[in-house]
Amino acid sequence: MDISRRDFLQIAAALGFLGAGGNLMAGTSKRIDEVTATDIIDFKSVGSVSLLHICDLHAHIKPLYWREPSTLISAPNLTGTPGFLCGKSFAEFYGVKPGTLEGYFDTYLNFEELAKKFGKMGGIAYIKTVVDEVRRDRGKDNVLLLDSGDTWQGTAVALKTDGEAIVKAQNYLGVDVMVGHWEFTYGKERVLELIDMLEADFISQNIVDNDPFSDEFEELVFKPYTIKEVGGAKIGIIGQSFPFTSTANPKRFTEGWSFGLRLDTLQEYVDELRKDKKVDCVVLLSHDGFSVDQEVARKVHGIDFILSGHTHDPGPKPITINGTVIIIAGSHGKYVGRLDIDIKNKRVVDYNYKLIPIASNLITPDKKGIELVDALYRPYDKELNQVLGKTKGLLYKRDTFYSTFDALIGEAIHDEMDNEITFTPGYRWGTTLLPGDDILMDNVYEMTAITYPEVYTFELQGARIAQLLEDIADNVFNANPLYQQGGDMSRLTGVTYDIKIGAPSGKRISNLKVNGKPLDPNRNYVVSAWGGNLQSAGKNLRESKIRPVYDITADYIKKKGTVDISRTSNVNVVDVGCGCPKAGGIC
Repeated sequence: MDISRRDFLQIAAALGFLGAGGNLMAGTSKRIDEVTATDIIDFKSVGSVSLLHICDLHAHIKPLYWREPSTLISAPNLTGTPGFLCGKSFAEFYGVKPGTLEGYFDTYLNFEELAKKFGKMGGIAYIKTVVDEVRRDRGKDNVLLLDSGDTWQGTAVALKTDGEAIVKAQNYLGVDVMVGHWEFTYGKERVLELIDMLEADFISQNIVDNDPFSDEFEELVFKPYTIKEVGGAKIGIIGQSFPFTSTANPKRFTEGWSFGLRLDTLQEYVDELRKDKKVDCVVLLSHDGFSVDQEVARKVHGIDFILSGHTHDPGPKPITINGTVIIIAGSHGKYVGRLDIDIKNKRVVDYNYKLIPIASNLITPDKKGIELVDALYRPYDKELNQVLGKTKGLLYKRDTFYSTFDALIGEAIHDEMDNEITFTPGYRWGTTLLPGDDILMDNVYEMTAITYPEVYTFELQGARIAQLLEDIADNVFNANPLYQQGGDMSRLTGVTYDIKIGAPSGKRISNLKVNGKPLDPNRNYVVSAWGGNLQSAGKNLRESKIRPVYDITADYIKKKGTVDISRTSNVNVVDVGCGCPKAGGIC
């Protein structure tokens, strides 16, 4: 990337590299005239093909704060491996130095302090600046921008425009190819309308029409792959949308479409691209999840690169399995992954990869992007800029068992519904608010903006509650990544429990208490839940109390004025001694 000396000096100063005289990098022996752009965003190009990768934007087209998890645990055989790393274990594995810009983007360590130093992340106007620089550097015809999905959902402006605002953002960025997951929660008809608006290929080899009354019965719903001529090479890109969409989200949105991993057909398309289409490189654009895609690389042969998504992992270095290189670019627009590929004699001979941090305080935004975001938000500014209250502590989303923003939502639902237990889904998207920040209505939507926001209150038997928790735990902590659907553990308000991650299925949870008393398996409890279909398992639904979760949460924050949410989890993990263990569960 071409940076002028003036621009570089501004960036270096913002990063704290300059000493008082403007000549020395703070904490180093380097003079500023010895520092190159490599220290910030430079990249060693190889070959003539550049693939830019984004994933899990979750409709966050404006800059935000996003704190990485301080607890990230899975089955014992997976804990401490790529996809299940956080904090110091992440930093040690990838060689990331705490306190740096990368440390801030990649871990929760010293997050509040570093947030004040480095500022917000992401934003399409800032992503555009980076993307355009790469296109200028490499030549537009040598660059593709690929999107691994979870792009159209997650903010108020997405929800209120049924995804159209975010498609406009993608078209502005110049996305070339995408796959999906949360996109499908707008419903089949709307998805097809949005795809018609999208100036990119929407591909998926793993979605099949299973409506016996359809003219397309047992046929693919979307093109399985696309072939792009880039840098003088033929790149075959296969699409893999989230294989568990119809179970992770309400079936009504995709009734008549069948989802799955479909590794057998994936292998067939790889072979077809290689043998019949004579492509030079095979790329899987995936929303399987990072750990699942590592299993895909073990089972499907002939894929050169997997561009993964869904699990929100930042991957500073690629993972290579059986010759397949797997990369993932974090979430919420924090990063653009850049993959340069050198192709000779119809095969990949070299590559280079880097995550480019979208540090919005340090990157000059594209003017048209700022104008577009302003225009998309303008109709909703009065509602979204409403100050509901303040937060005393950090409000964050990610963690395996507990997060303060989810706890706030649980408190709000309990306050309104006068229930005994609240279930909040373990979604991974949202935002982070620093201590003392105003809480805007926009922020509440950033945590709750789904197309099925209703909170239901009903009765559920204690034994069924215990069984449901075991079932959820088996999904989250299954030793086989192919059986994990990629969410964090459901959050519960009014409940405490112990969990042994490495215990057999159905025997992980113990010491289960409701409001301080042991769970009675024979008693019916008043339960509230949102973001799923739990109400179908209960009885005596309080229909008069059904209300959107974002309205409930907003009213509660207004009522409290200042919210003060404990950072102490209600879940005790008995067989792992810290939140971010290394491989083998070592802390």
